[in-house]
Amino acid sequence: MNNILEVKNISKHFDNFTAVDKVNFEVEDGGFFSILGSSGCGKTTLLRMIAGFLHESEGDILIRGQSMKGIPPEKRPVNIVFQTLALFPMMNVRENVAFGLKRARLGKQEIESRVQEMLARVGLQGFDKKKVTELSGGQRQRVAIARSLVMQPSILLLDEPLGALDRKLREHMKVELKLLQKEIGTTFIYITHDQSEALVMSDKIAVMHQGRFEQIDSPRDLYKNPKTAFVAGFVGDSNALKIKSRNGDALTTDGGWKIIKGGLDCDPSQLFIRPEALMLFPPESAGDISTFNAAIKTILFDGSNTKLSTMVEGSSEELLISLPQNAQFEGLHEGDVVPVGIHHNDLKCY
Repeated sequence: MNNILEVKNISKHFDNFTAVDKVNFEVEDGGFFSILGSSGCGKTTLLRMIAGFLHESEGDILIRGQSMKGIPPEKRPVNIVFQTLALFPMMNVRENVAFGLKRARLGKQEIESRVQEMLARVGLQGFDKKKVTELSGGQRQRVAIARSLVMQPSILLLDEPLGALDRKLREHMKVELKLLQKEIGTTFIYITHDQSEALVMSDKIAVMHQGRFEQIDSPRDLYKNPKTAFVAGFVGDSNALKIKSRNGDALTTDGGWKIIKGGLDCDPSQLFIRPEALMLFPPESAGDISTFNAAIKTILFDGSNTKLSTMVEGSSEELLISLPQNAQFEGLHEGDVVPVGIHHNDLKCY
């Protein structure tokens, strides 16, 4: 696939503060690219530079090979959906979706045709005369997306668009947005602080921290093979441990837990372990697996996401262990000491 967007060495300075610091990335045409980071990391500033609302201090932005330097927002082949949605409450659904087309002075017949086609594509047939105040949160979300997509942008920018929705509706809209993007084929660039949103919807994710990209990868590789300690701790749940000393392949944590990690090529200072990588009752004599005992402190029941809070025997190190889905562990009780195993490849050291 061809790259629709190229961001080259982009920086943005505000007086003595650098919000975006020499960022480089490319987005494939028709892809779903997410920028994931905590509040204040620079992701919205970066999005606003792509949209043209802010001018870059250094670097260049190319869309379909054309530099965007000096091109105002209304002339760029992009559109943006904000968290607030910015729908017009005095207008009905049709009037909201048609707003940009009317400003572009298209003919009435073409406006009507494009509005009705877009409402059908976002699943809002028959809603054209409803006021936006009569719609659910998810329906208003789709109106905002339809209003942007009806302008046929090359790129749709989405700035935390699910942030104002309740949890259950967010879960539903994650799936809807992904399916909608696949059906329509428009390139989506999605800004979020919610790792679950990014992991579920994206083809590629860039993790942003203090104005820079820590890692750009597929959701699976980002989760399985984080390249930095920040990514390991930020994406997904992890047990984060500090390393006190190393003796060959043996590591000792601050809490006094001694564990083997084969293939070390540096002196790490941090150790990360995914809760689901820890195995209860591991098979005996399995290669490349370290085993130890842990005492169950608390059973944190959450259906398929149930976890055990445990203490590694002989240390003060606490570990969260995820229980496998559909596994029967009714016999486990607080205070039980259970054997635990971890494959060396699942010990992430930095």
